Amino acid sequence: MASPTRADRPQVPEGYGVPEHTDGLVEWSTVEARLVEARHYWLATVRADGRPHVVPRWGVWLDGALHYDGSPDTVHARNAEGNAACTLTIGEGADAVIVEGHSRRSAPVVGELGARIAAAIGDKYGDDGYHPEPDAWSDAEAGGLRIITPTKAMAWFSFPGDLTRFHF
Repeated sequence: MASPTRADRPQVPEGYGVPEHTDGLVEWSTVEARLVEARHYWLATVRADGRPHVVPRWGVWLDGALHYDGSPDTVHARNAEGNAACTLTIGEGADAVIVEGHSRRSAPVVGELGARIAAAIGDKYGDDGYHPEPDAWSDAEAGGLRIITPTKAMAWFSFPGDLTRFHF
């Protein structure tokens, strides 16, 4: 799915110490590895009245997108149906990955993709009793599986020297 078309430095106010050169930019492969490894993701969506809503989510980063499930009746899913724009974050301490993108309900997921998603979820969350079947998302009308595809991302692991913005 998504891979960045370019990486650069974001414009930030003076005084943050962000280099003006591109030496030391974070590689997307490093960021993507962190997205794959993350156990908890924070998802921000926008309510119909414009108020933000933030919720922790389980999910798996696979093929350049986050695949996550949950009831279509949850606040974040209802928000995304009305306004697909969202922000996904991970990080600990001084590390940060911020992904801006769009959340959409998945088409039916069957076959090899369903098996890959189910296996990745089971590997990551199986100790918590979460083992979906490969055909768990075969009925898109029942909802459940959503996909966040990135439009822009920022990451740093040694701020400010490696602050990097990715465009998709």
